[in-house]
Amino acid sequence: MKLTRAAGLAAILLLAATGAVRADGSGDPKPVSEDAGKYMDKDGNPTFNIKDGKVDFYTYIGYVRYAANCLQCHGPDGLGSTYAPSLVNSLQHLSYPQFMATVAGGKKDVSAAQTLVMPSLGTNKNVMCYIDAIYVYLRARSDGALDRERPKAHEPKPKGFQEAEDSCMG
Repeated sequence: MKLTRAAGLAAILLLAATGAVRADGSGDPKPVSEDAGKYMDKDGNPTFNIKDGKVDFYTYIGYVRYAANCLQCHGPDGLGSTYAPSLVNSLQHLSYPQFMATVAGGKKDVSAAQTLVMPSLGTNKNVMCYIDAIYVYLRARSDGALDRERPKAHEPKPKGFQEAEDSCMG
């Protein structure tokens, strides 16, 4: 059976209207649990929690850490640059484990037109100590829940965050 372009478009619109199509490679970003200010989805992946324009602390600190460590290559809002791809688009098909593996282990894509290299950041504490927060920020951007500006309001730093940060950073 051959689908016409109109029938294909109608099927896509129907799936989008029913919520079956998610922009997030990790699935539904709806938070179902929280532990010390860190929200998790039904599959245990870190996720964002934005209510009335106020972001959770991890989304906020993810924005800050992304700006300090990732924007040089991937652009100030995750939309990419001439040097590196859009992470907002990448998270539409990457799962949390795939994201973690790429950041920690790096990646190299070679084509006739270009060579793209993501360096391994697995030993970079400025990235890895905040990797969940960076992921949460990019997940919110990828799902369209957060615009490109600095979050205007955020939840306070959760108890235990400073201790975990100090422990990780050494």
